[in-house]
Amino acid sequence: MPAKTASRKRSNAAPAGDVAQRGAAKKVKVDHRSHGSVGGVVLTCGEGDVGQLGLGEDIMEKMRVGLVNIPDLVKQVCAGGMHTVCLTVKGQVYTFGCNDEGGLGRDTSEEGSETVPGLVDGLGKIVQVTAGDSHTAALTDDGRVFAWGNFRDANGSMGLTKNGIEKKPVEVLPDAVVVKIASGSDHLACLTDLGELYTLGCAEQGQLGRVAECFSTRGGRHGLDTILNASLVRCKKYRTRRLAKFSDVWTGQYMTFAQEKETADIYAWGLNNYYQLGFGDMVNRFLPERVQSFCVEGRQWQQISGGQHHTVALDSNGKVYTLGRADYGRLGHGEGCKEKDEPTLVEALKSEKCVDVGAGGCVSFAITNSGKIFSWGMGTSKQLGLGSEDDAWSPAQVTGKQLEK
Repeated sequence: MPAKTASRKRSNAAPAGDVAQRGAAKKVKVDHRSHGSVGGVVLTCGEGDVGQLGLGEDIMEKMRVGLVNIPDLVKQVCAGGMHTVCLTVKGQVYTFGCNDEGGLGRDTSEEGSETVPGLVDGLGKIVQVTAGDSHTAALTDDGRVFAWGNFRDANGSMGLTKNGIEKKPVEVLPDAVVVKIASGSDHLACLTDLGELYTLGCAEQGQLGRVAECFSTRGGRHGLDTILNASLVRCKKYRTRRLAKFSDVWTGQYMTFAQEKETADIYAWGLNNYYQLGFGDMVNRFLPERVQSFCVEGRQWQQISGGQHHTVALDSNGKVYTLGRADYGRLGHGEGCKEKDEPTLVEALKSEKCVDVGAGGCVSFAITNSGKIFSWGMGTSKQLGLGSEDDAWSPAQVTGKQLEK
C-alpha cells in the first residue's frame, strides 16, 4: 500500500509568501504544550566559527554565555548543526550561522550578515521552530509547516524537496493542520491535529518510521520522492488492530519518539546502536515499536530529547532520566558509568524539579523551575558553558554574569 499523504491535492511545495496570504482565510488556531509563551533574552556559548553564536564576525568562541542582540523577547531557541534559530514572542523568526545550504532562510550576501541575527520574511505568525544539521522548520499559528535548507545522507546532499536545496521557506505539508514539529539531523516529523504523524528526510537509520530497511537508502527503487514527500507513519496501537493516534513527538539526531494519545505509551524508531531507544538491544528500528522500558505505570513523560547516541527524558515529577552511550559523560551518572539500556534516573538532579531538558550530539542540558541551567557531557567545543573544555561527567550548574539575577 502506498504511503498516505494529505488528502487535498495541491501543487508542489509553495513559496512562503504565497502560503501566508492563503492562510489569512484559514480560521484554525493550533495549540500544543510545547509552544510556550514566556519570553527572555538569548545567550550562546561554544564555537562560533561560522557565526552560529550570533555575536558578530569577531567572536569565534565563548567559554561562558554571551548575550545575543535580538530586538524582541524570545520564547524558543534551536541549535542546528552550524546555525541557530530563534522565535520571538511576536511570532517572528531570526536566524544566524552557516547558510551554505540555505539553513538560514534569508539572504546573507552582505559580508558578515550571517554572523548576527536576521529576520526570515514572509512566514506569518510562527508558534514553533526546529533545526537540524542543515535545515530549519517553522510552524504557523494556523497549522502550516514551512521548511528550508537541505537534508543529507551518507551519499551527500539529498535536497529538501524534489526541487533540491530550498534557500527560502517552502510549505512541506500543505494539506494537514499540524500542531507540533520536531527535527532530527536530517529528518522532520509533523504531528497533526488528528493525532497523525508525518515524516520526511533521510531514512537510512530508520528515523522516518515508514520506510523498510531495503528502501532506506534514498528510497531504493522508489526514488527520493518516497522519503522527501511527507507521508504518514502507520503504527498499530499496542495489542489492538487500530492505528495509534499520537499526542506528542520528539526526535534525536537519527531517531524519533512519539507518545500515544490514549495510553501515553512511548513508541520509538531509528538508530539504536547504543541502546538509545530503550529496547534493551542494539538493533535499529525501521518501524514504530512500543518501548516497554518507557511504559512504567505511574510515570508520565513530558519531554524527550535525543543526541547522536543518547537520550534525555523528563517526567511529570520533574525528574531527569538518561539512556544510551556513556562516553564523555553525556548520561550524567558520573565518571566510569556504562551504557544504559533503559531510562535511568540522574541522581545528581534528584533534589531539583526540572521543567525542560535538551540534548546535543554528546551533551545534555536541564532547566529547573527556579531557572537554573545544568549541563554535562563533552566539553571540547565549549558548548557546556562551564568555562572550560573539560568533559562533565555529572550535571554542573551553568553560571556567568548574564545569568545573575
